[in-house]
Amino acid sequence: MSYLVLARKWRPQNFEDLIGQEHVARTLQNAIRSDRVAHAFLFCGMRGVGKTSTARLLAKALNCEKGPTPEPCNACVPCREITAGVSVDVLEIDGASNRGIHEVRQIIENVRYRPAACRFKIYIIDEVHQVTTDAFNALLKTLEEPPEHVKFIFATTEPHKVPRTIVSRCQRYDFKRIGARAIVEHLSRICRREGIEVDEASLLALAREADGSMRDAQSLLDQVVAFAGSRIGLGDVRRALGIADRSLLYATADALVRRSPKEALEKLDELHTHGYDLHRFARELLEHFRNVAVARVGADEILSADLSEEEHALVRRHAEALSSEDVERAFRILLDAGQELSRAPYPKLVLEMALVKLATLPPVVPIEEVLERIERLVSSGASPSAPEAGAPSRPEVRARPEAPGNAAKRTSAPAPASPAGGSWSAFLEFVKKRKPPLFALLSQCSTPREKEGELEVEVPAGFHHDYLSRKENLEVLRALGSEFYGRPVELRLRAAGEAAQKPKAEDLRRSVLENPAVRAAVDILGGQVQEVKARPGKERGK
Repeated sequence: MSYLVLARKWRPQNFEDLIGQEHVARTLQNAIRSDRVAHAFLFCGMRGVGKTSTARLLAKALNCEKGPTPEPCNACVPCREITAGVSVDVLEIDGASNRGIHEVRQIIENVRYRPAACRFKIYIIDEVHQVTTDAFNALLKTLEEPPEHVKFIFATTEPHKVPRTIVSRCQRYDFKRIGARAIVEHLSRICRREGIEVDEASLLALAREADGSMRDAQSLLDQVVAFAGSRIGLGDVRRALGIADRSLLYATADALVRRSPKEALEKLDELHTHGYDLHRFARELLEHFRNVAVARVGADEILSADLSEEEHALVRRHAEALSSEDVERAFRILLDAGQELSRAPYPKLVLEMALVKLATLPPVVPIEEVLERIERLVSSGASPSAPEAGAPSRPEVRARPEAPGNAAKRTSAPAPASPAGGSWSAFLEFVKKRKPPLFALLSQCSTPREKEGELEVEVPAGFHHDYLSRKENLEVLRALGSEFYGRPVELRLRAAGEAAQKPKAEDLRRSVLENPAVRAAVDILGGQVQEVKARPGKERGK
Protein backbone atom coordinates (compact mmCIF):
# COMPACT_ATOMS: atom_id res chain seq x y z
CA MET A 1 0.00 0.00 0.00
CA SER A 2 1.44 3.42 -0.96
CA TYR A 3 2.24 5.87 1.84
CA LEU A 4 -0.09 8.87 2.21
CA VAL A 5 1.77 11.99 3.32
CA LEU A 6 0.57 13.77 6.44
CA ALA A 7 -0.60 16.85 4.51
CA ARG A 8 -3.06 14.69 2.57
CA LYS A 9 -3.92 12.27 5.36
CA TRP A 10 -4.87 15.09 7.75
CA ARG A 11 -6.56 17.38 5.25
CA PRO A 12 -9.62 19.12 6.81
CA GLN A 13 -12.83 17.15 6.26
CA ASN A 14 -15.19 19.54 8.08
CA PHE A 15 -15.31 23.31 8.49
CA GLU A 16 -14.35 23.00 12.16
CA ASP A 17 -11.10 21.30 11.07
CA LEU A 18 -9.91 24.47 9.33
CA ILE A 19 -7.06 25.94 11.38
CA GLY A 20 -6.70 29.70 11.51
CA GLN A 21 -9.51 30.40 9.03
CA GLU A 22 -12.48 30.50 11.37
CA HIS A 23 -13.76 33.72 9.76
CA VAL A 24 -14.04 31.99 6.37
CA ALA A 25 -15.63 28.85 7.77
CA ARG A 26 -18.24 30.78 9.74
CA THR A 27 -19.22 32.99 6.79
CA LEU A 28 -19.61 30.07 4.40
CA GLN A 29 -21.62 28.03 6.90
CA ASN A 30 -23.96 30.95 7.59
CA ALA A 31 -24.42 31.50 3.84
CA ILE A 32 -25.44 27.84 3.43
CA ARG A 33 -27.84 28.00 6.38
CA SER A 34 -29.54 31.12 5.03
CA ASP A 35 -29.52 29.89 1.40
CA ARG A 36 -27.41 32.87 0.31
CA VAL A 37 -24.60 30.99 -1.46
CA ALA A 38 -22.94 33.02 -4.21
CA HIS A 39 -22.32 31.63 -7.69
CA ALA A 40 -18.60 32.54 -7.71
CA PHE A 41 -15.93 32.73 -5.01
CA LEU A 42 -12.35 34.02 -4.93
CA PHE A 43 -10.13 32.52 -2.20
CA CYS A 44 -6.95 34.55 -1.65
CA GLY A 45 -3.98 33.77 0.58
CA MET A 46 -0.45 32.43 0.78
CA ARG A 47 0.42 28.81 0.03
CA GLY A 48 -0.75 26.06 2.35
CA VAL A 49 -3.34 27.94 4.40
CA GLY A 50 -6.39 25.93 3.30
CA LYS A 51 -7.78 27.54 0.12
CA THR A 52 -8.32 24.38 -1.96
CA SER A 53 -9.27 22.40 1.14
CA THR A 54 -11.99 24.96 1.83
CA ALA A 55 -13.10 24.75 -1.80
CA ARG A 56 -13.55 20.99 -1.42
CA LEU A 57 -15.42 21.46 1.86
CA LEU A 58 -17.77 23.92 0.19
CA ALA A 59 -18.31 21.49 -2.68
CA LYS A 60 -19.16 18.71 -0.22
CA ALA A 61 -21.46 20.98 1.80
CA LEU A 62 -23.41 21.92 -1.35
CA ASN A 63 -23.57 18.40 -2.82
CA CYS A 64 -24.00 16.28 0.32
CA GLU A 65 -27.10 14.09 0.18
CA LYS A 66 -28.19 15.70 3.46
CA GLY A 67 -27.64 19.18 2.13
CA PRO A 68 -26.94 21.75 1.23
CA THR A 69 -25.66 21.62 4.79
CA PRO A 70 -23.00 23.50 6.79
CA GLU A 71 -21.84 20.13 8.13
CA PRO A 72 -21.28 17.56 5.32
CA CYS A 73 -21.68 13.96 6.46
CA ASN A 74 -18.51 12.62 4.72
CA ALA A 75 -20.36 9.29 4.39
CA CYS A 76 -22.61 9.66 1.35
CA VAL A 77 -21.42 8.94 -2.19
CA PRO A 78 -20.96 12.61 -3.24
CA CYS A 79 -18.95 13.38 -0.07
CA ARG A 80 -16.71 10.34 -0.48
CA GLU A 81 -16.10 11.01 -4.18
CA ILE A 82 -15.26 14.68 -3.59
CA THR A 83 -12.90 13.69 -0.76
CA ALA A 84 -11.16 11.20 -3.04
CA GLY A 85 -11.04 13.71 -5.90
CA VAL A 86 -12.93 11.48 -8.34
CA SER A 87 -16.29 13.25 -8.57
CA VAL A 88 -17.28 13.93 -12.18
CA ASP A 89 -19.23 16.99 -11.12
CA VAL A 90 -16.50 18.68 -9.04
CA LEU A 91 -13.67 19.57 -11.39
CA GLU A 92 -10.35 20.77 -9.98
CA ILE A 93 -8.40 22.64 -12.67
CA ASP A 94 -4.83 23.95 -12.51
CA GLY A 95 -4.83 27.51 -13.77
CA ALA A 96 -1.16 27.32 -14.75
CA SER A 97 -1.63 24.45 -17.22
CA ASN A 98 -5.16 25.37 -18.35
CA ARG A 99 -4.64 29.08 -18.83
CA GLY A 100 -5.49 29.65 -22.48
CA ILE A 101 -8.66 30.73 -24.19
CA HIS A 102 -9.15 27.24 -25.69
CA GLU A 103 -9.40 25.61 -22.24
CA VAL A 104 -11.74 28.32 -20.97
CA ARG A 105 -14.01 27.89 -23.99
CA GLN A 106 -14.33 24.19 -23.12
CA ILE A 107 -15.47 25.18 -19.63
CA ILE A 108 -18.00 27.62 -21.10
CA GLU A 109 -19.31 24.90 -23.42
CA ASN A 110 -19.67 22.34 -20.60
CA VAL A 111 -21.45 24.56 -18.06
CA ARG A 112 -24.64 24.23 -20.11
CA TYR A 113 -24.97 20.56 -19.15
CA ARG A 114 -26.48 19.60 -15.83
CA PRO A 115 -24.39 17.66 -13.28
CA ALA A 116 -24.32 13.88 -13.73
CA ALA A 117 -24.89 12.84 -10.11
CA CYS A 118 -24.58 15.85 -7.78
CA ARG A 119 -26.76 18.82 -7.01
CA PHE A 120 -24.22 21.34 -8.39
CA LYS A 121 -21.47 21.25 -10.98
CA ILE A 122 -18.50 22.99 -9.34
CA TYR A 123 -15.35 24.27 -11.04
CA ILE A 124 -12.36 24.78 -8.70
CA ILE A 125 -9.59 26.67 -10.54
CA ASP A 126 -6.34 26.87 -8.55
CA GLU A 127 -3.76 29.62 -9.17
CA VAL A 128 -6.33 31.41 -11.27
CA HIS A 129 -4.06 34.43 -11.71
CA GLN A 130 -2.12 32.35 -14.29
CA VAL A 131 -5.07 32.46 -16.71
CA THR A 132 -4.48 34.75 -19.68
CA THR A 133 -6.28 38.06 -20.15
CA ASP A 134 -8.09 36.81 -23.26
CA ALA A 135 -9.27 33.72 -21.39
CA PHE A 136 -10.54 35.87 -18.52
CA ASN A 137 -12.42 38.09 -20.94
CA ALA A 138 -14.04 35.05 -22.54
CA LEU A 139 -15.21 33.89 -19.11
CA LEU A 140 -16.73 37.19 -18.00
CA LYS A 141 -20.29 36.70 -19.28
CA THR A 142 -20.57 33.11 -18.04
CA LEU A 143 -19.11 34.10 -14.66
CA GLU A 144 -21.60 36.93 -14.27
CA GLU A 145 -24.70 34.87 -15.13
CA PRO A 146 -23.91 31.15 -14.85
CA PRO A 147 -26.64 28.48 -14.90
CA GLU A 148 -28.22 27.80 -11.51
CA HIS A 149 -26.54 24.40 -11.26
CA VAL A 150 -22.96 25.80 -11.63
CA LYS A 151 -20.60 27.27 -9.01
CA PHE A 152 -17.11 28.68 -9.60
CA ILE A 153 -14.42 28.67 -6.90
CA PHE A 154 -11.15 30.41 -7.75
CA ALA A 155 -8.01 30.21 -5.60
CA THR A 156 -4.90 32.38 -5.89
CA THR A 157 -1.77 33.37 -4.03
CA GLU A 158 -1.52 36.61 -6.02
CA PRO A 159 -4.93 38.31 -6.07
CA HIS A 160 -3.47 41.55 -7.44
CA LYS A 161 -2.90 39.73 -10.76
CA VAL A 162 -6.57 38.80 -11.13
CA PRO A 163 -8.44 41.34 -13.30
CA ARG A 164 -10.80 43.59 -11.40
CA THR A 165 -13.60 42.60 -13.76
CA ILE A 166 -13.25 39.03 -12.46
CA VAL A 167 -12.89 40.06 -8.80
CA SER A 168 -16.04 42.19 -8.99
CA ARG A 169 -18.08 39.14 -10.04
CA CYS A 170 -16.93 37.01 -7.10
CA GLN A 171 -17.26 36.92 -3.35
CA ARG A 172 -13.71 37.41 -2.10
CA TYR A 173 -12.36 35.62 1.00
CA ASP A 174 -8.90 36.43 2.33
CA PHE A 175 -7.19 33.57 4.15
CA LYS A 176 -4.89 34.50 7.01
CA ARG A 177 -1.34 33.39 7.66
CA ILE A 178 -1.60 30.69 10.32
CA GLY A 179 -0.04 31.59 13.67
CA ALA A 180 2.89 29.62 15.05
CA ARG A 181 0.97 28.54 18.15
CA ALA A 182 -1.95 27.24 16.08
CA ILE A 183 0.49 25.23 13.95
CA VAL A 184 2.18 23.80 17.05
CA GLU A 185 -1.15 22.71 18.53
CA HIS A 186 -2.27 21.05 15.30
CA LEU A 187 1.05 19.26 14.78
CA SER A 188 0.90 18.08 18.37
CA ARG A 189 -2.53 16.49 17.74
CA ILE A 190 -1.25 14.80 14.58
CA CYS A 191 1.79 13.44 16.43
CA ARG A 192 -0.34 11.99 19.22
CA ARG A 193 -2.56 10.20 16.70
CA GLU A 194 0.43 9.00 14.69
CA GLY A 195 2.30 7.75 17.78
CA ILE A 196 5.17 10.24 17.36
CA GLU A 197 7.00 11.50 20.45
CA VAL A 198 8.06 15.14 20.05
CA ASP A 199 8.65 18.06 22.41
CA GLU A 200 7.26 21.58 22.10
CA ALA A 201 10.64 23.11 21.21
CA SER A 202 10.84 20.85 18.15
CA LEU A 203 7.30 21.75 17.10
CA LEU A 204 8.10 25.46 17.53
CA ALA A 205 11.11 25.03 15.24
CA LEU A 206 8.88 23.36 12.63
CA ALA A 207 6.27 26.11 12.93
CA ARG A 208 8.96 28.75 12.55
CA GLU A 209 10.22 27.13 9.36
CA ALA A 210 6.69 26.73 7.99
CA ASP A 211 6.26 30.53 8.13
CA GLY A 212 2.47 30.50 8.44
CA SER A 213 1.76 27.55 6.11
CA MET A 214 0.09 24.50 7.64
CA ARG A 215 0.84 22.34 4.60
CA ASP A 216 4.53 23.28 4.79
CA ALA A 217 4.56 22.44 8.50
CA GLN A 218 3.08 18.98 7.87
CA SER A 219 5.53 18.34 5.02
CA LEU A 220 8.46 19.32 7.24
CA LEU A 221 7.18 17.02 9.99
CA ASP A 222 7.08 14.20 7.44
CA GLN A 223 10.69 14.95 6.52
CA VAL A 224 11.88 14.94 10.15
CA VAL A 225 10.02 11.68 10.89
CA ALA A 226 11.76 10.08 7.91
CA PHE A 227 15.09 11.24 9.37
CA ALA A 228 14.60 10.51 13.08
CA GLY A 229 11.77 7.99 13.36
CA SER A 230 8.97 8.19 15.89
CA ARG A 231 11.04 9.95 18.59
CA ILE A 232 11.98 13.49 17.62
CA GLY A 233 14.20 15.97 19.45
CA LEU A 234 15.21 19.53 18.63
CA GLY A 235 18.59 18.33 17.39
CA ASP A 236 16.86 16.01 14.92
CA VAL A 237 14.82 18.91 13.53
CA ARG A 238 17.93 21.07 13.13
CA ARG A 239 19.95 18.35 11.43
CA ALA A 240 17.13 17.19 9.15
CA LEU A 241 16.21 20.69 7.99
CA GLY A 242 19.59 22.42 8.21
CA ILE A 243 18.33 24.92 10.78
CA ALA A 244 20.84 26.95 12.77
CA ASP A 245 20.93 26.49 16.53
CA ARG A 246 18.90 29.37 17.99
CA SER A 247 21.45 29.70 20.78
CA LEU A 248 24.08 30.60 18.15
CA LEU A 249 21.73 33.18 16.67
CA TYR A 250 21.16 34.89 20.00
CA ALA A 251 24.82 34.59 20.98
CA THR A 252 25.70 36.46 17.78
CA ALA A 253 23.08 39.13 18.49
CA ASP A 254 24.34 39.46 22.05
CA ALA A 255 27.92 39.91 20.81
CA LEU A 256 26.73 42.70 18.50
CA VAL A 257 24.93 44.47 21.35
CA ARG A 258 28.04 44.18 23.56
CA ARG A 259 30.14 45.47 20.63
CA SER A 260 32.33 42.38 20.42
CA PRO A 261 33.14 41.84 16.72
CA LYS A 262 35.55 38.99 17.49
CA GLU A 263 32.86 36.93 19.23
CA ALA A 264 30.29 37.70 16.51
CA LEU A 265 32.66 36.47 13.80
CA GLU A 266 33.45 33.32 15.77
CA LYS A 267 29.75 32.46 16.05
CA LEU A 268 29.25 33.07 12.33
CA ASP A 269 32.22 30.83 11.53
CA GLU A 270 30.73 28.08 13.71
CA LEU A 271 27.45 28.34 11.81
CA HIS A 272 29.25 28.21 8.47
CA THR A 273 31.31 25.19 9.53
CA HIS A 274 28.14 23.25 10.35
CA GLY A 275 26.74 24.07 6.92
CA TYR A 276 23.81 26.20 8.04
CA ASP A 277 22.10 28.45 5.50
CA LEU A 278 23.59 31.95 5.84
CA HIS A 279 20.65 33.57 4.05
CA ARG A 280 18.28 32.08 6.62
CA PHE A 281 20.59 33.13 9.46
CA ALA A 282 20.69 36.73 8.16
CA ARG A 283 16.89 36.76 7.94
CA GLU A 284 16.52 35.48 11.50
CA LEU A 285 19.03 38.04 12.80
CA LEU A 286 17.08 40.76 11.01
CA GLU A 287 13.87 39.49 12.63
CA HIS A 288 15.56 39.62 16.04
CA PHE A 289 16.32 43.33 15.68
CA ARG A 290 12.78 43.85 14.46
CA ASN A 291 11.60 42.25 17.71
CA VAL A 292 13.94 44.52 19.67
CA ALA A 293 12.42 47.58 17.96
CA VAL A 294 8.91 46.34 18.77
CA ALA A 295 9.86 45.72 22.40
CA ARG A 296 11.34 49.23 22.67
CA VAL A 297 7.97 50.81 21.86
CA GLY A 298 6.15 48.49 24.29
CA ALA A 299 4.21 46.51 21.66
CA ASP A 300 5.02 43.10 23.16
CA GLU A 301 1.71 41.68 21.93
CA ILE A 302 2.98 41.72 18.32
CA LEU A 303 6.36 40.13 19.03
CA SER A 304 7.04 36.97 17.05
CA ALA A 305 4.74 34.28 18.43
CA ASP A 306 7.39 31.55 18.25
CA LEU A 307 9.66 33.07 20.92
CA SER A 308 10.27 31.13 24.11
CA GLU A 309 10.28 32.86 27.52
CA GLU A 310 14.07 32.89 27.51
CA GLU A 311 14.12 34.48 24.06
CA HIS A 312 11.55 37.05 25.17
CA ALA A 313 13.81 38.00 28.07
CA LEU A 314 16.80 38.43 25.75
CA VAL A 315 14.81 40.64 23.37
CA ARG A 316 13.72 42.86 26.27
CA ARG A 317 17.32 43.07 27.54
CA HIS A 318 18.59 44.15 24.13
CA ALA A 319 15.75 46.69 23.87
CA GLU A 320 16.94 48.28 27.12
CA ALA A 321 20.60 48.27 26.04
CA LEU A 322 20.12 49.89 22.61
CA SER A 323 18.72 53.25 21.58
CA SER A 324 16.07 53.52 18.89
CA GLU A 325 18.68 54.96 16.53
CA ASP A 326 21.02 52.01 17.16
CA VAL A 327 18.26 49.47 16.47
CA GLU A 328 17.23 51.27 13.28
CA ARG A 329 20.82 51.33 12.00
CA ALA A 330 21.31 47.64 12.81
CA PHE A 331 18.11 46.76 10.95
CA ARG A 332 19.16 48.76 7.88
CA ILE A 333 22.64 47.24 7.77
CA LEU A 334 21.28 43.69 8.03
CA LEU A 335 18.59 44.42 5.44
CA ASP A 336 21.21 45.67 2.98
CA ALA A 337 23.46 42.69 3.74
CA GLY A 338 20.57 40.27 3.15
CA GLN A 339 19.89 41.79 -0.26
CA GLU A 340 23.59 41.62 -1.13
CA LEU A 341 23.87 37.95 -0.06
CA SER A 342 21.64 36.74 -2.89
CA ARG A 343 23.97 38.09 -5.57
CA ALA A 344 27.39 37.97 -3.87
CA PRO A 345 29.84 35.23 -4.97
CA TYR A 346 31.09 34.95 -1.37
CA PRO A 347 28.09 35.45 0.92
CA LYS A 348 30.02 34.62 4.12
CA LEU A 349 32.34 37.58 3.51
CA VAL A 350 29.39 39.91 3.02
CA LEU A 351 27.82 38.79 6.27
CA GLU A 352 31.15 39.03 8.12
CA MET A 353 31.62 42.65 7.05
CA ALA A 354 28.06 43.47 8.11
CA LEU A 355 28.65 41.98 11.57
CA VAL A 356 31.95 43.85 11.99
CA LYS A 357 30.24 47.11 11.00
CA LEU A 358 27.39 46.47 13.43
CA ALA A 359 29.71 45.62 16.32
CA THR A 360 31.93 48.67 15.82
CA LEU A 361 29.36 51.38 15.13
CA PRO A 362 29.72 54.30 17.56
CA PRO A 363 26.57 55.21 19.47
CA VAL A 364 24.37 57.96 18.06
CA VAL A 365 23.87 61.05 20.20
CA PRO A 366 20.82 63.11 19.20
CA ILE A 367 21.62 66.80 18.60
CA GLU A 368 19.12 67.86 21.28
CA GLU A 369 21.01 65.85 23.88
CA VAL A 370 24.31 67.32 22.68
CA LEU A 371 23.05 70.88 23.08
CA GLU A 372 21.65 70.19 26.52
CA ARG A 373 24.94 68.61 27.57
CA ILE A 374 26.87 71.65 26.28
CA GLU A 375 24.65 74.00 28.25
CA ARG A 376 25.11 71.97 31.44
CA LEU A 377 28.88 71.86 30.98
CA VAL A 378 29.28 75.56 30.25
CA SER A 379 26.91 76.59 33.02
CA SER A 380 28.87 74.51 35.52
CA GLY A 381 32.17 76.02 34.38
CA ALA A 382 33.53 72.77 32.94
CA SER A 383 36.26 73.01 30.33
CA PRO A 384 34.96 72.61 26.78
CA SER A 385 38.11 70.79 25.77
CA ALA A 386 37.33 67.60 27.68
CA PRO A 387 34.30 65.33 27.39
CA GLU A 388 31.77 65.11 30.18
CA ALA A 389 32.51 62.43 32.76
CA GLY A 390 30.93 59.17 31.76
CA ALA A 391 30.28 60.31 28.18
CA PRO A 392 30.94 57.71 25.46
CA SER A 393 34.23 58.09 23.64
CA ARG A 394 34.10 59.50 20.10
CA PRO A 395 30.36 59.23 19.50
CA GLU A 396 28.88 59.77 16.08
CA VAL A 397 26.93 63.03 16.09
CA ARG A 398 24.15 63.20 13.52
CA ALA A 399 23.37 66.89 13.34
CA ARG A 400 19.82 67.37 12.12
CA PRO A 401 18.24 70.85 12.02
CA GLU A 402 14.90 70.94 13.73
CA ALA A 403 13.25 72.44 10.65
CA PRO A 404 14.05 72.86 6.97
CA GLY A 405 14.71 76.40 5.87
CA ASN A 406 17.23 78.76 4.43
CA ALA A 407 20.47 79.37 6.26
CA ALA A 408 20.46 83.15 6.27
CA LYS A 409 23.74 85.01 5.86
CA ARG A 410 25.30 85.65 9.23
CA THR A 411 25.87 89.31 10.03
CA SER A 412 28.08 90.62 12.76
CA ALA A 413 26.10 92.31 15.44
CA PRO A 414 26.94 96.03 15.40
CA ALA A 415 26.58 98.00 18.57
CA PRO A 416 24.36 101.02 18.07
CA ALA A 417 22.37 102.18 21.04
CA SER A 418 19.26 100.13 21.54
CA PRO A 419 15.96 101.98 21.71
CA ALA A 420 15.29 100.07 24.87
CA GLY A 421 18.08 101.88 26.65
CA GLY A 422 21.45 100.13 26.51
CA SER A 423 23.53 98.72 23.67
CA TRP A 424 22.73 95.44 21.93
CA SER A 425 26.40 94.41 22.03
CA ALA A 426 26.49 95.00 25.79
CA PHE A 427 23.38 92.84 26.14
CA LEU A 428 25.07 90.10 24.11
CA GLU A 429 28.07 90.21 26.45
CA PHE A 430 25.66 89.97 29.37
CA VAL A 431 23.99 86.89 27.82
CA LYS A 432 27.43 85.40 27.08
CA LYS A 433 28.31 85.43 30.79
CA ARG A 434 24.97 83.97 31.87
CA LYS A 435 23.95 81.62 29.03
CA PRO A 436 26.82 80.97 26.57
CA PRO A 437 24.84 78.55 24.32
CA LEU A 438 22.15 81.19 23.78
CA PHE A 439 24.80 83.83 23.11
CA ALA A 440 26.36 81.61 20.41
CA LEU A 441 23.10 81.66 18.45
CA LEU A 442 21.94 85.17 19.38
CA SER A 443 25.21 86.68 18.13
CA GLN A 444 24.27 85.54 14.62
CA CYS A 445 21.11 87.69 14.67
CA SER A 446 20.63 91.21 13.38
CA THR A 447 20.40 94.26 15.63
CA PRO A 448 16.82 94.41 16.96
CA ARG A 449 14.26 97.04 16.13
CA GLU A 450 11.78 98.42 18.63
CA LYS A 451 8.24 97.92 17.44
CA GLU A 452 5.16 98.65 19.54
CA GLY A 453 7.11 98.19 22.77
CA GLU A 454 8.76 94.95 21.63
CA LEU A 455 12.28 94.14 20.51
CA GLU A 456 11.97 92.46 17.12
CA VAL A 457 15.03 90.31 16.39
CA GLU A 458 15.65 88.86 12.93
CA VAL A 459 16.99 85.31 13.37
CA PRO A 460 18.50 83.09 10.65
CA ALA A 461 15.82 80.66 9.54
CA GLY A 462 16.10 76.98 10.35
CA PHE A 463 18.07 75.70 13.31
CA HIS A 464 18.80 79.14 14.88
CA HIS A 465 15.18 80.23 14.81
CA ASP A 466 13.81 76.86 15.98
CA TYR A 467 16.18 76.59 18.93
CA LEU A 468 15.78 80.18 20.15
CA SER A 469 11.98 79.96 19.67
CA ARG A 470 11.59 77.12 22.15
CA LYS A 471 9.43 78.12 25.05
CA GLU A 472 12.09 77.59 27.69
CA ASN A 473 14.72 79.56 25.73
CA LEU A 474 12.34 82.46 25.07
CA GLU A 475 11.56 82.67 28.78
CA VAL A 476 15.27 82.79 29.63
CA LEU A 477 15.90 85.55 27.06
CA ARG A 478 12.98 87.63 28.34
CA ALA A 479 14.22 87.31 31.91
CA LEU A 480 17.76 88.28 30.90
CA GLY A 481 16.46 91.24 28.85
CA SER A 482 14.37 92.51 31.73
CA GLU A 483 17.31 92.18 34.09
CA PHE A 484 19.71 93.97 31.73
CA TYR A 485 17.46 96.83 30.57
CA GLY A 486 15.88 97.35 33.99
CA ARG A 487 12.29 96.97 32.76
CA PRO A 488 10.08 94.19 31.34
CA VAL A 489 11.27 93.37 27.84
CA GLU A 490 9.30 91.40 25.26
CA LEU A 491 11.34 89.74 22.51
CA ARG A 492 9.78 88.76 19.19
CA LEU A 493 11.82 86.49 16.94
CA ARG A 494 11.32 86.65 13.19
CA ALA A 495 12.87 84.10 10.84
CA ALA A 496 14.99 85.70 8.13
CA GLY A 497 14.29 84.80 4.51
CA GLU A 498 11.07 82.91 5.26
CA ALA A 499 9.86 83.26 1.69
CA ALA A 500 13.13 82.07 0.13
CA GLN A 501 13.59 78.62 -1.27
CA LYS A 502 15.08 75.79 0.78
CA PRO A 503 18.90 75.74 0.87
CA LYS A 504 20.82 73.23 -1.09
CA ALA A 505 22.20 70.25 0.82
CA GLU A 506 25.75 71.62 0.82
CA ASP A 507 24.56 75.04 2.06
CA LEU A 508 22.58 73.40 4.83
CA ARG A 509 25.56 71.29 5.86
CA ARG A 510 27.88 74.30 5.82
CA SER A 511 25.43 76.27 7.94
CA VAL A 512 25.28 73.51 10.55
CA LEU A 513 29.03 72.86 10.59
CA GLU A 514 29.75 76.56 11.13
CA ASN A 515 27.25 76.77 13.96
CA PRO A 516 29.08 77.60 17.22
CA ALA A 517 26.96 75.15 19.22
CA VAL A 518 27.78 72.30 16.86
CA ARG A 519 31.48 73.18 16.89
CA ALA A 520 31.38 73.19 20.68
CA ALA A 521 29.67 69.79 20.64
CA VAL A 522 32.42 68.35 18.46
CA ASP A 523 35.12 69.79 20.76
CA ILE A 524 33.50 68.62 23.97
CA LEU A 525 32.53 65.14 22.81
CA GLY A 526 35.51 64.48 20.59
CA GLY A 527 33.29 63.36 17.72
CA GLN A 528 32.53 64.42 14.18
CA VAL A 529 29.40 65.44 12.30
CA GLN A 530 28.50 62.37 10.28
CA GLU A 531 25.28 63.48 8.61
CA VAL A 532 23.12 66.59 8.28
CA LYS A 533 19.44 66.15 7.58
CA ALA A 534 16.51 68.56 7.41
CA ARG A 535 13.32 67.58 9.18
CA PRO A 536 10.01 69.28 10.06
CA GLY A 537 10.49 71.68 12.94
CA LYS A 538 8.87 71.56 16.32
CA GLU A 539 5.82 73.70 16.94
CA ARG A 540 6.80 77.21 17.90
CA GLY A 541 6.81 78.02 21.57
CA LYS A 542 6.74 74.42 22.70
